Amino acid sequence: MRKLVYFIASTLDGFIAGPDGSDPTGPGGFWSPSEDYIQHLIEEYPETLPGPARAALGITAEGVRFGTVIEGRKSYEVGLAAGVTDAYPHLEHLVFSRTLTQSPDPGVELVDGDPAAKVRELKHRDGKDIWLVGGGGLAGALHDEIDRVIVKLSPLTIGSGIPLFGRTAAFAPHAWELTDHTVLKGGAVFLTYDRNPGATRSSSTAGPA
Repeated sequence: MRKLVYFIASTLDGFIAGPDGSDPTGPGGFWSPSEDYIQHLIEEYPETLPGPARAALGITAEGVRFGTVIEGRKSYEVGLAAGVTDAYPHLEHLVFSRTLTQSPDPGVELVDGDPAAKVRELKHRDGKDIWLVGGGGLAGALHDEIDRVIVKLSPLTIGSGIPLFGRTAAFAPHAWELTDHTVLKGGAVFLTYDRNPGATRSSSTAGPA
């Protein structure tokens, strides 16, 4: 069965974006990734680079980890604001939203139902794992369904912003096991945690906008 993997960049103090939710690595963002960080993504996670970046870097490899990417409406609209209607045309792309009524791109599927139910359906399909790209609200709604967390820990703090699991996630402690880590000279650390199989799942109530 496929895994749901929350592959996300985070500051040392646990924020995935600034207070306005904008892309921390985008134009005017607060974090400029080091060269070895980008190289590590190219070598280990090429499918997580957006289509325009893949084209600029000459990347054509499908990647070996993910076949599907899911995100919430606010995360998706960061790309829309930059004129990108499908940042991941090389992956099956789903956007969860209760307010968008028509997909801006034929390659993007809109889902307005229960995120957890849809993810459980996706897990039972054949293929590579499912990448949860963000944002925090959707991650909070899917807290109980996440099988693996890969944190791209950046060497900075920002004080406030969008937390790893959003601002409205239910209190639901889970145990995780560190199964891999990579320390880069530029200061970033990739930390892989798998859900402890003995952890108890509880109900989450938050959902995408």
